[in-house]
Amino acid sequence: MNSKFDIVVIGAGAAGLFCAGLAGQMGQRVLVIDHAKKPAEKVRISGGGRCNFTNIHTSPDRFISANPHFAKSALARYTPNDFCELMARHHLTWNEKTLGQLFCDQKSGAVIRLLLDELETGQGELWLETKVENIDPSGDGFSVKTTRGTVEVNKVVIATGGLSIPKMGATGFAYHVARQFGHEVVPRRAGLVPFTFEGEALERFASISGTALPVRAATGGRTFEEAMLFTHRGLSGPAILQVSSYWEEGAPVTLDLLTGAGGEDALLALKRAHPKKTLGGAMDGLLPGRLLRLLTETGHIPQTGPLAEVSDRDISTVAAGLGAFEVTPSGTEGYRTAEVTLGGVDTDGLSSKTMESKHQSGLYFIGECVDVTGWLGGYNFQWAWASAHAAAMAVVG
Repeated sequence: MNSKFDIVVIGAGAAGLFCAGLAGQMGQRVLVIDHAKKPAEKVRISGGGRCNFTNIHTSPDRFISANPHFAKSALARYTPNDFCELMARHHLTWNEKTLGQLFCDQKSGAVIRLLLDELETGQGELWLETKVENIDPSGDGFSVKTTRGTVEVNKVVIATGGLSIPKMGATGFAYHVARQFGHEVVPRRAGLVPFTFEGEALERFASISGTALPVRAATGGRTFEEAMLFTHRGLSGPAILQVSSYWEEGAPVTLDLLTGAGGEDALLALKRAHPKKTLGGAMDGLLPGRLLRLLTETGHIPQTGPLAEVSDRDISTVAAGLGAFEVTPSGTEGYRTAEVTLGGVDTDGLSSKTMESKHQSGLYFIGECVDVTGWLGGYNFQWAWASAHAAAMAVVG
């Protein structure tokens, strides 16, 4: 066993493997350590197994952080085009889905293979099922004690991710190391996560579980227009996952249920087209059937006579209610199903250019463990690539 390396990267996920591959190809002796049985399991499940590996609309305003400027440097120096070029060199292809998301045609396993091939090209080592027990400063570097022995290294990169999806091995290791070396940790919570409800709201939503429709969802000053899904626990779907990252406990979420139906104009057009039908009857097909029945039962769509006898003002009132349908979640499904962890290692203690600790020379934090969280749709992968690239360029200097 080689016990002397230039760099140890702790965490064999997207950020860790990518950083290690880059550093190894620039002449560094690199070791990647992970306690899991397999590398990059979150990459494997991403995008429904198809890996939405970046987003062409990447920009700093698509990320959440206590310091919204922190991510700018890394994102500017390693772009979606840069990773696409790497994909092309590995003969992988992709296609663009909604809202700029790029998915790998060969699926997520091919992206994992790319990362492992990059590591192998750099002659890096990968130790799986290996736990890091302690990291101590030692001379000009660090002594890293593991369950496979102690290694002496010049630099350490922490890429162990956040707390999301603990069944896949997520831990708070990065935050423990950060505090050990004097870093603050921004309070963490589940992000990109479904909402849960209780009581009457839960009963109603569960009764139409599986129903989906396009909505405009808003909370915390942010609005997202995508699909929403009713579940047996509450609400999910892209629009809900997006706003969940901005939601505060106890706050309402406003839903425009007519986004995909045409809004007020569509209801007024129904009156002209079907003057003999009731409003609910005329709306058949405009909204999913089970949702339409539920809204009628709850009075959000009133029982009326023929539409010819209903005033435009009354129809506009109904449209306004459906366009500002307010719900208050009781909570979220938490880290169990969250795609990301909001918060993390405070960026005030890190260099935005190198990701190096300001408290301990030679120590770096990259990827999800840092207080930088992207929107749904490939943004968090791009942060993984960009922050890993920033650190790799720094560790070889």
